[in-house]
Amino acid sequence: MTAEQLVVESTELVIKKRLEFETLLADISGKFVNLPADRIDMEIETVLQRIAENLDIDRCSVAQFSEDRNKLRVTHAYAVPGVTPMPDLILNEEQPWYSHRLFKCEPVVMSSITELPEEATVEREHCIQQGIRSSALIPLAAGGAFLGVAGFACLRAERQWPEVLIQRLNMLGAVFANALIRKNKEQELLQAFSEIQDLKERLEAENTYLREEISLQYLHHEFIGESNGVKQMLNQVEQVAKLDTTVLILGETGVGKELIAQAIHNLSRRSAQPKVTVNCAAIPDNLIESELFGHERGSFTGADSRRIGRFELAHGSTLFLDEIGEIPIGMQVKLLRVLQENSFERVGGSKTIHSDVRVIAATNRDLRKAIDQGEFRLDLYYRLNVFPITIPPLRERRQDIPMLVWYFVKDFCEQMDKSIANISRTSMNQLCHYDWPGNVRELKNVIERAVIISSGSTLKIELPKDGGLRPDQARTLDEVQKDYILRTLETTRWRVRGKRGAADILGLKPTTLESRMAKLGIRRPAQRMHPS
Repeated sequence: MTAEQLVVESTELVIKKRLEFETLLADISGKFVNLPADRIDMEIETVLQRIAENLDIDRCSVAQFSEDRNKLRVTHAYAVPGVTPMPDLILNEEQPWYSHRLFKCEPVVMSSITELPEEATVEREHCIQQGIRSSALIPLAAGGAFLGVAGFACLRAERQWPEVLIQRLNMLGAVFANALIRKNKEQELLQAFSEIQDLKERLEAENTYLREEISLQYLHHEFIGESNGVKQMLNQVEQVAKLDTTVLILGETGVGKELIAQAIHNLSRRSAQPKVTVNCAAIPDNLIESELFGHERGSFTGADSRRIGRFELAHGSTLFLDEIGEIPIGMQVKLLRVLQENSFERVGGSKTIHSDVRVIAATNRDLRKAIDQGEFRLDLYYRLNVFPITIPPLRERRQDIPMLVWYFVKDFCEQMDKSIANISRTSMNQLCHYDWPGNVRELKNVIERAVIISSGSTLKIELPKDGGLRPDQARTLDEVQKDYILRTLETTRWRVRGKRGAADILGLKPTTLESRMAKLGIRRPAQRMHPS
């Protein structure tokens, strides 16, 4: 082949390669015009590979600025087989020569490492460490926004970067920049929409919750009473209210634990937000996790939409966990984690949610006894029992009864449009000497009935004829079940399965009975060894 033929063939090859590259750029530009935002990252990776193969470049990458704009970190990269992949960090604040030119949106082109000036000491060391023999850094800029650079590097051999090639790579950089800006804007819009949706759901949940509270909650603006026990208790409320300390309110049913929780919240720095209440005893075991922490759509049968839990709803406010002693033992571990770390995940979700919540818990149970029976975790008890407040029962503050009676009389008279001005000394003595096993709630009910049946200006009192259930007589449903199951097991000598076994007598499946026994803390007594 003659020299002239070689020149012609070489020229034709150059023209062919340039035509292929121009065709590639046109194809790339067309693809990115209407490319969905969620496919942009994948398409950039594909384009980098095609560029590397077409131009015989060893490594191609796209790097974007960190938030402080001091670092360029690789977000998309391709390296031909056998070549070390692009490092995560390709530029930092310690490379001033590169940075100065790139921030002016000037390409940084190097056909050989010897072309770097003396002041580019750090940059030269970087190229030596990375094995870079030739490179081109193309700024990614569009619409006044400077996102980062597209980097093209040769490690196996040096190469030239003709001006026409740099012009085309600049065009490619503009295509990448516009696509990334569009993707970032769409992500910002989706994030903003998600935040608005979360806020909407939170407000809807909060409004629904407030409507429930207004319709169900019995409100007082202050706790009525002047006895020493009440004064001491209210002094504790004032001491702890302005702190974020966890409070455990103890007391019998009907003493006013909800009122004390409300008083603590009203005096706290969180009072601008509504207090959120959860009655742990009123929620089925299989729904309490969703109620407390929320759930994602489709996380379980019936979860048709995402639900915000009470911990998330109470962010920045107070969460009142009423009847905490009734929470299932399996949920207590998860509750302990939230109290320790202030974070949780929705049911069916993987995103960790942080919530700034002040927890107030209340119970009428003897938690120490529940711990001994295996029904309440000792570590959760210690986590809740930071600042205990015990509300005295009404029978221990009888001097407060007249004040409470008149408060309720006035309240019910206003509701029923009645006028009662007198209560006989005999009636008041009866009220003060009654034991009130139902405490203030029972007193309120008695006064409401008295106002209803009183036709004149004097209150007519009718106390419960059976004296009411005493505190030691009042038992929860679980306590009744436990006692009945225990008596049945004793009659069968602790035989659960088989004909006339405890499960057969109780009309339950053996597995159901065993599950109920585990929940209620029923264990077979250890058999004593007798000497033979």
